[in-house]
Amino acid sequence: MNKNFTLDLSRISKEFILLLEFLKLDGSNNVLLNNNQVLVDIDWDHFLKLTMHHRMFSVIYSKIKSLSDSIVPAFVKQDLKKQYQKNTFQMLHLSAEMEKVSKLLTENKIRVIFLKGPVLATELYGDISLRTSSDLDILIPINDLVRAEQILIEEGFEKDEYIKTVLSDWKWRHHHITYYHPKKRIKLEVHWRLNPGPRKEPDFNDLWKRKRKSSITKYPIYILGREDLFIFLITHGARHGWSRLRWLMDIHQILKQPIDWNKLKVLLNKYQCFHIGGQAIILSSHLLNTPITKEMEQFIKSNVAKVLAQDAIYYFENMINLHTDPVPEDVSKYHERHLFSLMSFEQKILFFLSFLHPYPEDAEVLPLPNYLHFLYFPLRPFLWVWRKTRKHVSIGGFNK
Repeated sequence: MNKNFTLDLSRISKEFILLLEFLKLDGSNNVLLNNNQVLVDIDWDHFLKLTMHHRMFSVIYSKIKSLSDSIVPAFVKQDLKKQYQKNTFQMLHLSAEMEKVSKLLTENKIRVIFLKGPVLATELYGDISLRTSSDLDILIPINDLVRAEQILIEEGFEKDEYIKTVLSDWKWRHHHITYYHPKKRIKLEVHWRLNPGPRKEPDFNDLWKRKRKSSITKYPIYILGREDLFIFLITHGARHGWSRLRWLMDIHQILKQPIDWNKLKVLLNKYQCFHIGGQAIILSSHLLNTPITKEMEQFIKSNVAKVLAQDAIYYFENMINLHTDPVPEDVSKYHERHLFSLMSFEQKILFFLSFLHPYPEDAEVLPLPNYLHFLYFPLRPFLWVWRKTRKHVSIGGFNK
């Protein structure tokens, strides 16, 4: 890493710093044991909250379980052990269901790639217990969505009808549909894109050609090719502001693996996320001591990547949760700006053009029969102004 560049971590809590120090521990690195400063005045209850928020309790437990009580209080280790065991059972449960889902869809001639869950834990950590997951994420061709839904519903899954759409904008504004099995208590996210649009992405057929077979189950389970997986992990993590350290730990783990850097460079440039790759590597290096190889240096020279990496530190300064509404207004505004800064010039153009496409809210303001939905295009500016005006009046207290 460039010795002249360092991330400003001055506003990060000492408990988060300690969390990072524990994550850096390995058999040959026990610097922490000789550095009492990082252990002074630690709020261990807050530390435990951080491990839960960042979904790092399993990895942390594996790092600290053998440390003496003078370093980590017994109640902390006991709490982490309980969460670790709970997660292990959850991942075993998901593993069994993963195999069933793979077999079910494959036997119905639907190609499926598993994105996260136990298969990712095995791929990156070599142990399903060391990564947390609350659901299964699969990727299938968009043309198979209707058939897949019928199959899943017949198996007892229920669809979460949260997507509102007009003129088929769901195909690019969204990227997955959620199903839940009430008896098995399994949540399954069926993706047709890796990330929401509008942005250029690899075609499913290309991803399928580069797929790999996992050894986690007897029945074949397919995962993304290593370079495609890296792109998925960085774009997913960046889209969420790296607000959970688990996503950055995934980067730390995959960077230890044999990546075809020339192939990756071509793909990152093609899908306009070279700078996001740089952001991820910088964060992983600075926070988790990921070794920077000669092949990685080309990705971290960019000033854009450095600025993006520093901007992401905001999400570590507090336990920011982007998944639970309502998100505080200041956090929401910062996140909107950060998402925009992640876009390439072409992506920004597509982003602005996307506003010209009708939104479901337009149909709510002015319901029209399906055969007249094309009128939402010319009406879009007027409907947008109307919604903003009504929102302003409501906030002002004149229409309660």
